[in-house]
Amino acid sequence: MGDYSADPATDKSNAEPPQAAMPHRFMHVMLRVGDIDRSISFYTERLGMKLLHRDEHPAGRFTLAFLGYGEEDSQTVIELTHNWDEDSYQLGSGYGHIALTSSDIYSYCDWLQKSGVKILRPPGPMQAGPELAFIEDPDGYKIELIQSSETGDYGA
Repeated sequence: MGDYSADPATDKSNAEPPQAAMPHRFMHVMLRVGDIDRSISFYTERLGMKLLHRDEHPAGRFTLAFLGYGEEDSQTVIELTHNWDEDSYQLGSGYGHIALTSSDIYSYCDWLQKSGVKILRPPGPMQAGPELAFIEDPDGYKIELIQSSETGDYGA
């Protein structure tokens, strides 16, 4: 792991980063999946995302699928990566979850459960926080569902 704390006495970089060059938008989150079609079905049919594009890379033996609620030029999306020679992955202890909002997590989780989606934490209030639920995708990735208000904000 790198040490990203700079000693002002020895730091040779500019004191201020070049603002025009600083990142300004979160583009996508990449998840490695064991079965691309199963994962696309989950994210489109269960979470209501749109398949934006799917790219096959035979020379590299992998497929990329980009999914989201809006176009990549204005929204953060999910990139699903399927390496053709892998059918599962160890998730590790560093991954947390993806968070999505829903206007009614109670009825949505009821529908998800009836359609076979694993509910890890049923919908309900969090102590000193929003109402939320946790589900799991086919590869074991955790997804948090947060109750949103009419204005699109989340929280109690």
